[in-house]
Amino acid sequence: MNFFERQAAARRNSTRMVVLFVLAVAGIVVAVDLGVLLVFGMQLESPGGAVALVALSSLATLAVIGLGSLYRIASLRGGGEAVALQMGGTPVPEDASDFNLRRLRNVVEEIAIASGVPVPRLYVLEHEAGINAFAAGYAPADAAIAVTRGALDKLNRDELQGVIAHEFSHVLNGDMRLSIRLMGVLFGIMMLSIIGERVLVHGRGGRGRGGGAVLGIALVALVGGAIGLFFGRLIKAGVSRQRESLADASAVQFTRQTAGLAGALKKIAGLHDGSLLTDKGKAEEVSHMLFGQGFAMSKWFATHPPILERIRALEPSFGAERLQRLSAHWLKAPPNGLQEDVALGLTGPHPGSINAPPPLPPVDAALVLAPASVTAQVATPDADDYRRADAIAAAIPDALRGLAARREAAMPLLLGLLLDDDEALAARQRGEIGARQGAAMADYAGRIHEQLIAELHPMVRLPLAALTFPVLRLRPRPELDAFIDTVHAVVNADGRVSLFEYCLGRLLETQVRESLDPARYARFGRRKPGAVKHELATLLAVVAQAGNADEAAARRAYLAGLQRVLPNEHVAYAPPAEGVRALDDVWEALDALDPLAKQLLVEAVAAAIGHDDRIAVAEAELLRTICGVLHCPLPPMLEKG
Repeated sequence: MNFFERQAAARRNSTRMVVLFVLAVAGIVVAVDLGVLLVFGMQLESPGGAVALVALSSLATLAVIGLGSLYRIASLRGGGEAVALQMGGTPVPEDASDFNLRRLRNVVEEIAIASGVPVPRLYVLEHEAGINAFAAGYAPADAAIAVTRGALDKLNRDELQGVIAHEFSHVLNGDMRLSIRLMGVLFGIMMLSIIGERVLVHGRGGRGRGGGAVLGIALVALVGGAIGLFFGRLIKAGVSRQRESLADASAVQFTRQTAGLAGALKKIAGLHDGSLLTDKGKAEEVSHMLFGQGFAMSKWFATHPPILERIRALEPSFGAERLQRLSAHWLKAPPNGLQEDVALGLTGPHPGSINAPPPLPPVDAALVLAPASVTAQVATPDADDYRRADAIAAAIPDALRGLAARREAAMPLLLGLLLDDDEALAARQRGEIGARQGAAMADYAGRIHEQLIAELHPMVRLPLAALTFPVLRLRPRPELDAFIDTVHAVVNADGRVSLFEYCLGRLLETQVRESLDPARYARFGRRKPGAVKHELATLLAVVAQAGNADEAAARRAYLAGLQRVLPNEHVAYAPPAEGVRALDDVWEALDALDPLAKQLLVEAVAAAIGHDDRIAVAEAELLRTICGVLHCPLPPMLEKG
């Protein structure tokens, strides 16, 4: 099952969740109605009164569940950050001095570059000694990953990488938006129980007939809430278990080895704290998001497969007796992740690598693209993607990496990436910056370009820009709007837009703007290619024109792409006069395609780019940008045979 098939399955799971939710609500309404009749039915004088009572009871129950769900969904509109903060997460600073936090950020950035997604926001649950983690958000642009302090302290680097890779698979597979919506609807289902508890606590002193009625309402609400809790746990278990097994398998693929993930699971199984969280109420709500079980529960309601089953899926020979020996050993000498790193040789600039990362291809290289393999690569980083990610990370100077992590330097760094080598044009661009952001930022951006960026390998520029996005998201919306306006002015200072300028500007706008209002962009598309054929034609024409100076060759490339996605349609080749800027009008329609239609689109773009059996670095960045805007993250190593 590839990325697009997993996305389609996630959409089906969303529909399945809605159906289960409706059935659960119907069951709760029936139970509450029966309870109301049992408590108040003897006082009714006519059948009509019973009908009215049931109708009122049903409406009240539906209102409580509906309003509860809407309230919780609204409270989670901020996406992954909102969930992490509500769980008590502490943000991980970009310039953290704690070595455990720096190790966490390095692991996350490595996996982000290798998988082609934005670096997520990072949080630590400081007061949790168990080994656990979760990913939350509506889309990769607003994703947040939270880990417990126990995971940071007890896991070595390989084990931490396995846990983070597991969470990244949820980011890539569309699991997060399903999980966050599940939190909302389940809160509504359990609202009756919350109301019943509050009524019992605050209405305990009631006397006489009125007090009996209050007690009766509270008991009915508690019973309805218990039924809601039963259904809620069943829904979570049904939706979650298969996804957790898939995430384990994906994590192994991401990290190229099973030992790390298996080691983390062994420590969960063998240590006293395991993966348990101290706040059972919060653990209950996010149990379907967690890496391991957040609290003890019956196997009928478990959101994860049994821990030994997960370990044996990675190490078939692992048995309970080995787990007992490990548990006894850790009881005497608790594991320390940093000490294990030193003992295993997992410290240093590229831990675990026997050889230095291979060099990046020459700037003027013409890479060989195999279009048929591109869709298989989407959201599926392989060993060579990690080697390329290591090479990209190694090619980013420490000075630039430091600037990307600093709040006051992120904007000048991005503007410095956009400054032209031509002095006259660069002067006009600095003038645009000065008019909008002030002379100080214009001068700072100029110095960064001259001293640090002028000799930077083109393949490093977009990954470097992506490292600044988490810092930019911390800025107030008005500042971000003004900054994006400045970027547009710098890009258009000469009336032309290069592929790199367009790619950087579009990724900035997509990933930063989406993080400001993530719920707005949380959707699975349903449109078919035939409904957006003109937008498809525009995209393919721009791609073909960008990669071929000869019009006849561009036409052939266009037709090769069109044949992949619209084999029975004829749309004439008509490259837009405004060039790459014409793509601004196609993204919304194309992002609304259903997952399997997006697969055809990515194949079509790859066919158009690779029609001449070569791909320049600029074309590779355009392909990666197209995939990023369409929420189909593409790893960095395209030239696979």
